[in-house]
Amino acid sequence: MTADPADRPVESAPRDTYTHGHHESVLRSHTWRTVDNSAAYLVPHLFDGASVLDVGCGPGTITVDLARRLPAGRVLGIDASAEVVAQASGLAQSSGIVNAEFRTGDAYALDLPDDSVDIVHAHQVLQHLSRPVDALREWRRVLRPGGVLAVRDVDYGGVIWSPASAGLTRWLELYRDVHRWNGGEPDAGRHLTSWVRTAGYDEIAATGSVWVFATALEREWWGESWALRATESQFAAHAVEAGHSHPDELERIAQAWREWAADGDGWLLMPHAEVIARG
Repeated sequence: MTADPADRPVESAPRDTYTHGHHESVLRSHTWRTVDNSAAYLVPHLFDGASVLDVGCGPGTITVDLARRLPAGRVLGIDASAEVVAQASGLAQSSGIVNAEFRTGDAYALDLPDDSVDIVHAHQVLQHLSRPVDALREWRRVLRPGGVLAVRDVDYGGVIWSPASAGLTRWLELYRDVHRWNGGEPDAGRHLTSWVRTAGYDEIAATGSVWVFATALEREWWGESWALRATESQFAAHAVEAGHSHPDELERIAQAWREWAADGDGWLLMPHAEVIARG
C-alpha cells in the first residue's frame, strides 16, 4: 500500500522544486487558464466585495479573471517566481484591472495577518509541494472564520489518451518519477480531501472536472507544448539530472507527442479533483 505523501516526515522532505519550470512552453499552457476552464467550481462561492488570495498564481490569468468578476473586491496573487509575478502584474495593467495585486511569496509562510481574507484559491499548486498539509494549515491561518478554501489539482494517474502510444506511456511514467523526485505528488487529485481534512478544515465538499484535448487545434497546441517541455523545459533537465532519462529518449517522447497531435483521432483527458472547504 502506498503511503499518503503528506505523511512524509518534515525533516526528510526534499526541497520543493517546480517540476515544469517557467519555459515558454509551460507558460503558454498556464496563460490559457481562466475561471471557466480551471475554477468553475469556485464561482458559486464568489461574492462581490470579497478579498481573495490566489496562491501560486503563475502568470495571473485566473487571478485577473477573478478580479474582473469581483469589481468591489480585492484579489492578491502570490507566486515564488519573481519573473511570473512581473508578467502577471503586466497582464493586470494591460487589462485595466485595478483591484488585483501580485507579489512574490512563500506558500508555507504568507506575509498576511491572521483572519484577513475571505477566499483562498490554489490551482495546480499542492501537487508541487512536499508538505501540502503544512501549506493548507498556513492558508487556513489567513482565512477569516467561515472563509472558503478552493483547491484544484490534476491526478496524473488518471490521464488517458487515444490512440495507444508507447511514447506517451513512457512520458507518463517518466513524468510521475521526475515529479516525485522533485518532492511533489503527481497524483495529488486523489489526496486532496484527505489533505484538507488533516489540515483542520470543515464542511468539505469534493467534486471533479476534466480537461479534454480533442480538436485539431487543441491537439496541436497541447501536443507541441509537451513536445517542447520534453526536450527544452526544466522537466527535461530534471529527468536527465535524476538519471531517469536521457536526451535520445526525451526526443522520442517529443516525437510521440507530435504524432499524437497530428492524428485525426487523437484525444486526451486529464482528470482534476476539486475541494471547497471552510476555514
